[in-house]
Amino acid sequence: MRRESRRTSAGTHQRIEADASISTYVMSWKDRHPPRIGNSEFVLYVGGTTGRSILSRTAYGVPGLEFQVQLSETVFAVGDNYAVRMGESADPPFETTYRNLFSNSPDSALQKDFGQELVEESELLLIDLNQLNLGVPERQACQKLIARASREWGFFQVINHGISRDILETMRAEQVKLLKKPFLDKTNYKDSNFSAGSYRWGTPSATCLGQLSWSEAFHVSLSDVLGSGGLNSLSSTMEQFATTVSELAQTLADILAEEMGNKTCFFKETCLPTTCYLRLNRYPPCPLYPHQMSGIIPHTDSDFLTVLHQDNIGGLQLVKDGRWIAVKPNPQALIINIGDLFQAWSNNVYKSVEHRVVANPRKERFSTAFFFCPSDDTVIRWSGVEPGFYTSFSFGEYREQVKQDVDILGHKIGLSRFHLA
Repeated sequence: MRRESRRTSAGTHQRIEADASISTYVMSWKDRHPPRIGNSEFVLYVGGTTGRSILSRTAYGVPGLEFQVQLSETVFAVGDNYAVRMGESADPPFETTYRNLFSNSPDSALQKDFGQELVEESELLLIDLNQLNLGVPERQACQKLIARASREWGFFQVINHGISRDILETMRAEQVKLLKKPFLDKTNYKDSNFSAGSYRWGTPSATCLGQLSWSEAFHVSLSDVLGSGGLNSLSSTMEQFATTVSELAQTLADILAEEMGNKTCFFKETCLPTTCYLRLNRYPPCPLYPHQMSGIIPHTDSDFLTVLHQDNIGGLQLVKDGRWIAVKPNPQALIINIGDLFQAWSNNVYKSVEHRVVANPRKERFSTAFFFCPSDDTVIRWSGVEPGFYTSFSFGEYREQVKQDVDILGHKIGLSRFHLA
C-alpha cells in the first residue's frame, strides 16, 4: 500500500493505491465529500487476487467517509459505508474491462469526437396517425408527411399509433426488472429462451474511447419469444409488444412504398414477426467525461425501419445538415427512423441517418427498439427505371459485412460497402 497527499481546490486529497496482495483495507475520512477520480465524483475500484487479477484504479478521496474493501475474485465498487462486489451490481465493469482505453486516451480524443459546438435540441416532426383513419384527403396528407420526413430527416415521431399505454408501461417495467439484475446474472440469463449472445455490453472490439458504447442490452430475435407459450411474464410481454409494434411497422413501410408509386406485398412477404428483433437497452450513468461518452457510438440501423420507445432522460442525437441535433423526448410519442435497407431499396429516396446516444453522467436511461427486418435470404435491390446506387445484396450478406467491419475496424461501414462505382 502506498499513499501520498496533494492539495487541490477541493482541499487535501489522499491518494490510495490498493494492490492485490491486501485482503482488507479500511479508509476513513471526516468530511461529507465523496471520493473522486480526476474531476468526477465516483467510487473507488480495487482489484481481485484471482480470475483476471484486475489491478487497482487510483482514487483521490476527500476526507469524509469510511470504506471497507474485502478483496475476492471479482472487482469491488466502494461507496459511502458500503462495499458491493461487481457481480452484485447491475452495472457492467466498464472501467476495469476497458482500463487501457481510459489510461491511454487523452481527454482531447473524446473532445474531438464530440466537437466543441453546442448541440441544438429539437423536436422531431410529430405525426398523428389517427389521420390515416379519416377521409381520403386527411389520409393522403398524412402519408405525404410520413414520406417527406423520411426523405428530409430520416426520423419522425408518431402519436395515436395503436400501441396502448398499458403495453408500453408493462414492457418498460419488465425491461427494467431484467436489466437491473446483477451483472453476473445477466451474463448467465436462462429464464427465457434467448439465443446465445443476446446479452451485450460495451464494445469488445473498441481500440479507443470513441468506439466504446457505455450501455448494455438484450438484443433478442423475436423467433426466440414468439409462440413460446409465454415462458414467463417477460416473454409474454415481449410477444405482445412485438406483435403490436410489428403491425405499425408494416403499415408505415407500405405507406412509404406507396408514396414512391410502388404498391407491393414485399414487406408482408419478407418482414415477418419472426425475422424481426427487439433490443432492450439500458444506459448506466457515466460520471467519467460528462456528456462526452457515447451510450451508443454513432451508427445507422441495419434494417428497414426502427420503432423506438424511450424514457424522458434524453441523450438521443441525430445528424441533420452535417450537425448533431439532440432529440427532445416526447412521452406520448414513438420515434421512427429509416434503416439502411430502406435507403438501398428506395435508391436513396429515404434516408438512413447517423445517430448516437450520449451517456448521462447522473441518470440511467432505458429504451426499447423494434427492428423491422427481413429474412437473411431476402435480396435488397432497386427495381426502378433510374440507375441504381447500390449493387443487390441479401440481408444475410449485409449483416455479415457489418460484423466483419466492426470486428476488424471497431465500427460499422454500412451501405458504402455496396455502393456502385
